[in-house]
Amino acid sequence: MTSEDSPQDQAGSAFYWYRRGAAGIISVPAFILMAAFIGFAGLARESGIALPEALFMTATVWALPSMVVLVGAINAGTPLLATAIAVALSAVRLMPMAVALMPVLRGERTPRWQLLALSHFVAVTSWVFAMMRLPELPREARVPFYAGFAMTLTVVNVCITAAAYVLIGTLPVLLTGGLFLLTPVYFLLSLWAASKLSSDKLAMVLGLILGPLFYLWLPGLDLLWTGLLGGTVAYAAMRLKRRGI
Repeated sequence: MTSEDSPQDQAGSAFYWYRRGAAGIISVPAFILMAAFIGFAGLARESGIALPEALFMTATVWALPSMVVLVGAINAGTPLLATAIAVALSAVRLMPMAVALMPVLRGERTPRWQLLALSHFVAVTSWVFAMMRLPELPREARVPFYAGFAMTLTVVNVCITAAAYVLIGTLPVLLTGGLFLLTPVYFLLSLWAASKLSSDKLAMVLGLILGPLFYLWLPGLDLLWTGLLGGTVAYAAMRLKRRGI
C-alpha cells in the first residue's frame, strides 16, 4: 500500500485493519491489564522467578490467573506433571470463550491456521474487546483487526513485565499489590458489560454469592462447585423463562 492509495483502498487492506486493531491498545481495558502485569512482575520477582522466565510466561501463558497458578506451583515445589495439569485446568475457562469467538471472527475464506494461531491470544481482555468491536466490522476485517489488538497487547505487556521487573523494587509493596488486584476487579466489570443474556448476569451474581460459601464449606473445590451450581441454576432459570413458567 502506498501513500497515494485512496481511503477506500486503505479500508480494504488487511494492514489497515491490523493498525486499527493495534490502536485499541490505547483503551481503558488495555491500560488496566498493563497495570496488572506490573503486579505480576512484582509477584514473579518476589517469588524468585528469573526475568527470562517471567517474560516467557507473559508471552506464552498469557492469561494472568494461569501465570499465578504456575508461579505458586513453582514456589510450592509441585511436580512438573501436576503443575502442567493445574495450569491447564486453570485455562479451561478460556475454551468456551474461544468457541464463542471463532464464529464471530472467521470469514468465508479465513484459513483454519489463522484461527488456530489467534486462539492463543484468547483471554478475558482480548475476548471482551473482540466481542464488543468485531460484530460492527466487515467479515474480512475481523481477523487482522483482532490480530492487531491481541498481538500488540501481548508485545506491550512483555515490555511492561521486563521494565516493571527491573524497577519494581522502587515501588511501595501496597501499590504493587493494588495494581495486581486491578485484574479481578476489571474482569468482573468487563464480563458484566459484555453479558448479552440475563442468564449470564444471573450466573455472575450467583457466583459472587456461592463463591465465599463454598470457599468456607469445601475449600479446594469451591470454584468447581460454584461454577457447576451457579451455571446450572442460571441455565435452568433461562429455560423456565423461555417457557413462560
